[in-house]
Amino acid sequence: MARYLIVNADDFGLSLGVNRGIIEAADQGILTSASLMVRQTGAKEAASYARKNPKLSVGLHLDLGEWVYKHGEWVPLYSVVSTSDVAAVAAEVWRQFTHFQELLDRPPTHIDSHQHVHRDDPARSIAQSLAHRIGVPLREQTRGISYCGDFYGQDAESQTMPDALSVARLKSILASLPDGFTELGCHPGYDDGLATAYRTERALEVETLCSPEIRQALAELRIELCSFNSFERIRTAALNSCTFENAAS
Repeated sequence: MARYLIVNADDFGLSLGVNRGIIEAADQGILTSASLMVRQTGAKEAASYARKNPKLSVGLHLDLGEWVYKHGEWVPLYSVVSTSDVAAVAAEVWRQFTHFQELLDRPPTHIDSHQHVHRDDPARSIAQSLAHRIGVPLREQTRGISYCGDFYGQDAESQTMPDALSVARLKSILASLPDGFTELGCHPGYDDGLATAYRTERALEVETLCSPEIRQALAELRIELCSFNSFERIRTAALNSCTFENAAS
C-alpha cells in the first residue's frame, strides 16, 4: 500500500507570529493542514487566511487549558474549564465548534486538542461524539489514520532539544512511516511574546518544514502529501482499486 502524509500544524490562531510561521510552512513548505484555536488572539487572522486558501484544510484545536512543567510537576498555565467537569467540557466544546463555524463559515475538516486533552474522558467521549456527528477524523481515534508526534523540540520535562527538529531527524521520521495515512503533528511559528513554554522551537520547525531536502526526501521515499480535505477521497479510491484488483484476480 502507498504511504500518504498529512502534515498538520497545531495552534493556528495562537498569535500573529504563530500564524506567520504556519502560513510560511504552508506556502513554502510541506504543511497541508492546520488546527485552529478559536479562543486565541490570532484566530480571526488565521480564519481569514483559511477562507482565502481553501487548499489548506483547517480543523478545530479544542482549547481547554495548558499545562507547563515546573519544579518537577505539571501545573496549569491557564484553564478554560475543569477537564473533569462533564457538563462544562461539553458546553465549551460546543461553544468552540460553533465559533469555528462562525469564523470560517464551514465546519472543521478534523478535530484534535491542545496538549491532547481529548485522550482522556470526559473530553475524549465528547470529542468523539462531535467528530462522529459532523463526519470528520478525530486525532488518534479514527481508523485508517496513524498519528506521529515525534517531530517535537522538547523532552518530557520541557527541555529544548533542537536536534529533534533538524532536517536529518525529520528525514529519519519520514523513512519510518508505515503504509497508509499518517498525520505528522507539528508546531511551526514565530515567537512574538508567547506565554507558552514552546517558543524558540517553533522557528526551527518552520525552517525544517520549508527545506528543499524534505521535499526531495518525500519524493525519494514515495510518500505522497495529502490533507484532511483529500483523505476520504484518496482512501475511497484506494479501497475501490483494491476491490477491483481482487475481483480481477
